[in-house]
Amino acid sequence: MKRYSWFLGVVAFLLLVVVTLNGVSTSQEEEVSSGGPKAGAKLYPFATPLATSDLKGDANIATKDGQGEFGARAACTVRGPKILNVCELYERGPLVLAIFSAEGGPCREVLDQFQRLAPQFPKVSFAGVGSLGDRKDLKGSWRFPVGWDRDGAVASRYGLVDCPQITFALKGGKVLKTTRGDLADEEIVRLVRKLR
Repeated sequence: MKRYSWFLGVVAFLLLVVVTLNGVSTSQEEEVSSGGPKAGAKLYPFATPLATSDLKGDANIATKDGQGEFGARAACTVRGPKILNVCELYERGPLVLAIFSAEGGPCREVLDQFQRLAPQFPKVSFAGVGSLGDRKDLKGSWRFPVGWDRDGAVASRYGLVDCPQITFALKGGKVLKTTRGDLADEEIVRLVRKLR
């Protein structure tokens, strides 16, 4: 855990920057929350390069057009074959989203766990976003999208404090639950069943 303390410090700083630049918001959808989106909130929009693609650039976390460093266009509208877009995923159906430190080997194990479990739930999308670290560590044979959050913007927006952080969301992006830290396969299965 000591190895990741610098990472969590960077994420905390970026979270502070996001809150400061966005201003204080009273909307549940817009609220930046340490530990991830709460039950009943909507997933925060983002678009980020797929780790396996050659697309360069930082994540887009803009909620509307013209938000400068957060994104020139609203994140939900930024789509393509080289992009992981959370809005596109939750529009299709339920979503299980893991956010973690890309360089934390134990944190990346959630991807192998998703690989084992996802075939049981063909109508549920699974996705992961590795933050900071080295992009090559996110290039595996997983059968679901894995994004690279080069500058940590997604981790900050989602208030990552412990990894992996897993958010279970219904179709349309409404959050059922966000968990922090490792979960047993049985617990993930139990929560995914609640999404159907």
